[in-house]
Amino acid sequence: MGGTNPYVKAAPPPRPTRRYTVTFQPTGEVVAVDPARIPYGRTGLAGSILDIALAHDVDLDHACGGVLACSTCHVIVRKGAASCGEASDDELDQLEKAPGLEEHSRLGCQCVPDGSEDLVVEVPNWNRNLVSEAAH
Repeated sequence: MGGTNPYVKAAPPPRPTRRYTVTFQPTGEVVAVDPARIPYGRTGLAGSILDIALAHDVDLDHACGGVLACSTCHVIVRKGAASCGEASDDELDQLEKAPGLEEHSRLGCQCVPDGSEDLVVEVPNWNRNLVSEAAH
């Protein structure tokens, strides 16, 4: 799926112009993001945290397919939140349904870093892909 919901109209976020990294916690996986390779074409907005995570095999649940129709891809941006821009009202409405909200909580499918700084993103324990956890 793409990263669009036909009922939500918004301008696309700015695209990054330089390489940056996203460190996913608690696993410590570090992903190098090359703007020339965006979009990864997995799901969520092009270049979103969800798009980046799935393209690099980082577990992040996304029940709606990344179209801003649920809150299962909730993440917390621990470092670099300013590079992600403001959340839209539609994102905030969905985010209210997620447990464990914090000041820098975002939906992974909608949070698109602009590449101005490296990020540290926490995937809450309850939000890691249940399929991979059930295999243990």
